[in-house]
Amino acid sequence: MLFRDVMVDENIKKQLINQVKSNRISHAQLFLSQPGGEGFALAVAYAQYLSCSDKQEHDSCGVCPSCQKYIKLAHPDLHLYFPNAITKDVKKDPDSRQFTKEFIQFVQNNNYHINLDDWLSHLDAENKQASINIRDCVNIIEENGNRSYEGGYKVFILWMVERLFHSAAPKLLKTLEEPERNTLFVLISENPDKILTTIQSRAQLIKLPKLSEEMIAQQLMQEYSISHEVARDIAVLSDGNYHLALSLFQDQGEMGKLQDYCAKLLDSLNSFVTTANKTHIDFIGVNNVFQEIVGGGRENQKQFIGYLLSLFRKMLLHNTHNNPVLKLTEKEKALLASYANLITLRNITPIVKECNEAIYHIERNGNSNIIFNDLYLKLAEIMKS
Repeated sequence: MLFRDVMVDENIKKQLINQVKSNRISHAQLFLSQPGGEGFALAVAYAQYLSCSDKQEHDSCGVCPSCQKYIKLAHPDLHLYFPNAITKDVKKDPDSRQFTKEFIQFVQNNNYHINLDDWLSHLDAENKQASINIRDCVNIIEENGNRSYEGGYKVFILWMVERLFHSAAPKLLKTLEEPERNTLFVLISENPDKILTTIQSRAQLIKLPKLSEEMIAQQLMQEYSISHEVARDIAVLSDGNYHLALSLFQDQGEMGKLQDYCAKLLDSLNSFVTTANKTHIDFIGVNNVFQEIVGGGRENQKQFIGYLLSLFRKMLLHNTHNNPVLKLTEKEKALLASYANLITLRNITPIVKECNEAIYHIERNGNSNIIFNDLYLKLAEIMKS
């Protein structure tokens, strides 16, 4: 993976390159990526540059033996750790080593645009508590004590380190604080609130900004040769999440469906707020929408609520006359014209809180039908009051 192929702010790339050039490499670094970001791809590009035998001014050479091994994710001094769980093939004591080939194939098949839910679905472990477990920690400590195979840096990449099992974490603390010479740990997370403070305190934090709409649109046009108009609409809806942008592109009907669902929900909420006789509200229609969303799986459920949140924020901006900063699709313009009055400075905070709590419970395998109906009633009461 070359730096030029990673969708990350150029200043972040320069920062990492300068660390290598000045030989001031922090032995443990935490890449805090936005959901749908490029944290893993950046970590591999960084490790490849560090090990490249013919470093260029702004990137790896891409052709030396070390780079060729990194391109295949097959360098002997690259060690990958990631959430894993019991599956139909691994029925007892799983660890990352048992899934390394499968994980590499998953990464390459998705062109490094990877997502935890997709990985768990790939493993058929969606309903299991996948983690970086105690066996992984023992293996990391063991590898840390070994010499590098090719005489350069050993690199450990821990993807989704927030899934590090709590009782296993203490085993790693000393290793993260005092690793062997020429060892680099790159920890990647999309949720810093779930990372143990003892782990965070031992790593240099590097925050990866949310992807810009223009960056996402350009990448979509480059990869799939679509028009700028379509790419822009997808980029607007994805809200900086390239994984979501890919989902919307791969099924562009979903993009329209997502907006139609929101229109149905907002129309019902508006009726709840403005209509005295609640028997006239179309609860059945809203429930049918929820059934369709729930049937699409957890990722679709989270995407819907995430998009709903983005709409609420746009409504607030619209109502506070910040229209110049708004970027809207044509359907969104119609939604804001009809329903922006539902959102105010006074109710936006509890609304966002309820939406985030719904996402939290979905991630923890709560009953999605109950979660969505509960969210609807809470939003209605907040907007009514």
